[in-house]
Amino acid sequence: MQKEPSTNSKQEADVIRVFDDPCAIEARAWNALLAQQAKPTPFLRHEYLAALHSSQSAVPATGWHPRFVCVFRQEQLVAACLLYLKDHSYGEYVFDWAWAEAYQRHGLRYYPKLLGAVPFTPVPGTRLMAADASARALLLQVLPQLAAELGASSVHVLYLDAVDTKAAMDAGWMLRKGVQFHWQDPESLTNPHSTIRRWPHFEGFLASLQREKRKKIQQERRRVADAGIVFDVLQGQAITEADWDFFYRCYQTTYREHHSTPYLSRDFFARMASTMPQHWLMFVARRDGERVAASLVAIDEEQGVAYGRYWGATAHVPCLHFEACYYQPLIWCLNQGFRRFEGGAQGEHKMARGLLPVETFSAHWLAHPEFAQAVADFLEREGAGIAEYVNELEERKPFK
Repeated sequence: MQKEPSTNSKQEADVIRVFDDPCAIEARAWNALLAQQAKPTPFLRHEYLAALHSSQSAVPATGWHPRFVCVFRQEQLVAACLLYLKDHSYGEYVFDWAWAEAYQRHGLRYYPKLLGAVPFTPVPGTRLMAADASARALLLQVLPQLAAELGASSVHVLYLDAVDTKAAMDAGWMLRKGVQFHWQDPESLTNPHSTIRRWPHFEGFLASLQREKRKKIQQERRRVADAGIVFDVLQGQAITEADWDFFYRCYQTTYREHHSTPYLSRDFFARMASTMPQHWLMFVARRDGERVAASLVAIDEEQGVAYGRYWGATAHVPCLHFEACYYQPLIWCLNQGFRRFEGGAQGEHKMARGLLPVETFSAHWLAHPEFAQAVADFLEREGAGIAEYVNELEERKPFK
């Protein structure tokens, strides 16, 4: 289905269409626009979003109603935003349950809401894909209008990059801060295009840490090695269907241990193996030849970035989680000359392992003026707390 919401765009040639199936959008045009952005990630590729839909992982039956907004100028895609109409707040990682409860207490409906986020994927990056600043500004103008047409209380665009964050702020949207923990080569912070790396290998990275942090990592790694664990590192096409099957067993086990149900289906990962194999890296732990754990990392070789995603184990081995999810990926990143490893949502414990705090941003628009003001006041207080928290963390950096 395609829909053209009313807009007051000054670009009369701009045609705005809303798609309720990402598979109906031309993949080549979507990916070409993504490649032009400041911070593209594999998770915004058409193949990834189409797989979420086609595998029944993020569909209306699970509370994710696609409403992807596309702007065409003379039939060329010049702006786009993935968007979902939602009747819950699961799978987002930027928590607004308290806002929903406040609406309910006042006899108002918070759901449905519009969400601009990659389902189940708290990875910062481009969200408002645009060929230029005016097209990006148009998206921010259209989204509230679409919310009004759909009867949504609000619009939330999560894990924005710096370009999108500035555009949202300029458009008068409310900004919310969060914190994640990323490892990044220091040389790439000062010169993103430099091929020089501060740490050419893991031993050099360890040597840069404070003595107690270095000793702790060495002790944790020794416990895993003493348990007889060795790792197979599998990349791209080398990951077989049997490997994916074992990984999914581990993935399911993790959710089962938390009395929950996996967000992603086995079919989703089958589609990833088929359409995006070059973006996946798997670490499989073995003991006495038997597989006992697996972690899955997404990679972008062009950007030199790795993203920790999922893990699970069929047997308990002390410290195996740290080895599979942090140390093995870091070793791989250093060996491959990657410049950044993003450790996923939350987790202050990651600092002791060399991952440092990074602020994240989301943008919010609420239709109800009184609630919008109340949320703005809350975000100002919360933002001050986040800034203080980050300053405190900066004083506890694990490096010498």
